[in-house]
Amino acid sequence: MTFFRGRRLRRTPTIRGLVQETRLNRQDLIQPYFVMETDDPYFIKPISAMPGQNQFGLAKLVERVGRAMDQGLFACILFGIPKTKDSSGSQAWAESGITQRAVAALKRSYPDLCVITDVCLCEYTSHGHCGLVSGQEVLNDPTLELLAKTALSHARAGADMVAPSDMMDGRVGAVRAALDSGGFMDLPILSYAVKYASGFYGPFREAAESPPQFGDRKTYQMDPANRLEAFREVRADVEEGADLLMVKPALPYLDILRDLREATDLPLAAYQVSGEYAMIKAAAQNGWIDEQTVVLETLTGIKRAGADLILTYFAEQVLGWMQ
Repeated sequence: MTFFRGRRLRRTPTIRGLVQETRLNRQDLIQPYFVMETDDPYFIKPISAMPGQNQFGLAKLVERVGRAMDQGLFACILFGIPKTKDSSGSQAWAESGITQRAVAALKRSYPDLCVITDVCLCEYTSHGHCGLVSGQEVLNDPTLELLAKTALSHARAGADMVAPSDMMDGRVGAVRAALDSGGFMDLPILSYAVKYASGFYGPFREAAESPPQFGDRKTYQMDPANRLEAFREVRADVEEGADLLMVKPALPYLDILRDLREATDLPLAAYQVSGEYAMIKAAAQNGWIDEQTVVLETLTGIKRAGADLILTYFAEQVLGWMQ
């Protein structure tokens, strides 16, 4: 009797390695960091909802990133937390803002590190929304100018890439126009093109100190039930000048990631968000799963679905495991 014997190619680790179809590489991983504006440059504060993650003062951030680079880190994305917030989020584009200073410090210390900046207002506004507000309404078009100013200020500080995450309509075009007119025609835009209004963002809002003070973000982030809408968002961002596209969150939207992989030849990123990270950490701490096995399995699944790049809070850990 002749039948398929798939086990022939699973017999030993060597054979399994030879036929492995999907591989994680150091270059695939982007570590997010939260940098806090504080009088103590060596400030470090653990994020309770994200075990192993911290808010960093500027000097501590530089130190931590250096250790990660020694393990092979290629890229990071920065989220700044200012001392003071106002209704317009003016510290987002301030020349001496915490994100701008963090970019400059990292590029001085590590010229080869790819520094990506999150372009949004939620960390900087007193109301916690991603744009200007009037009453209970988040205003789209007036916000675009502020996002463009923010992206340009990051470019001037030395950022290698900017990542608008606000989900205002037209934001990529506004950022592209500002960068081009400011002399940064070659600076790429990583667009949070497909960002769902997800329940998986909860721990991030503690980390970035950015919960909305009223309502929610469902009027500008996408409905989790929608698939075709993702194509419309991607088409708009590509037409406006996006160079890379992101799906956020990752695991609940692997179908969307696969759809987009088949629909575009632009590089695709996926964000394994704070809630995904926290669930794995909690289960591992309770002894319910093996952390390393599950982390590598989930990241491999994200890459197998079509991601070229993965933003993950596990990046530092995975780099250590790779060594």
